[in-house]
Amino acid sequence: QVHLVESGGGLVQAGDSLRLSCAPSGRTFSNYAMGWFRQAPGKEREFVTAISWNGGRTYYADAVKGRFTISRDSAKNTVSLQMNTLKAEDTAVYYCAADDVGVLRVRNGHPKYWGQGTQVTVSS
Repeated sequence: QVHLVESGGGLVQAGDSLRLSCAPSGRTFSNYAMGWFRQAPGKEREFVTAISWNGGRTYYADAVKGRFTISRDSAKNTVSLQMNTLKAEDTAVYYCAADDVGVLRVRNGHPKYWGQGTQVTVSS
């Protein structure tokens, strides 16, 4: 059984920073593309960012470009999402995702594995 466990969510004020982490359990994800999605109340889940298995390619949604950065630490088997200059509209449940085929499957919203999500709330 594969599990993706997110951490780092919380309540912050607009303009603050927050760092989310995703630690897969059950196997090593060094050869997996990883990513983050989010779902705000009353809205569909949307793509945020993705990173290829070796970190060579990254993709970002327009809404977070220049503010969010995805990175991976293969030695620690973790993926992180650094979120800066947070806005109220960034409030959502953030989900970690992974896929063993390629980063475009994550980018297109079809990763094989999903985490349970972590709440991020940005107060204005």
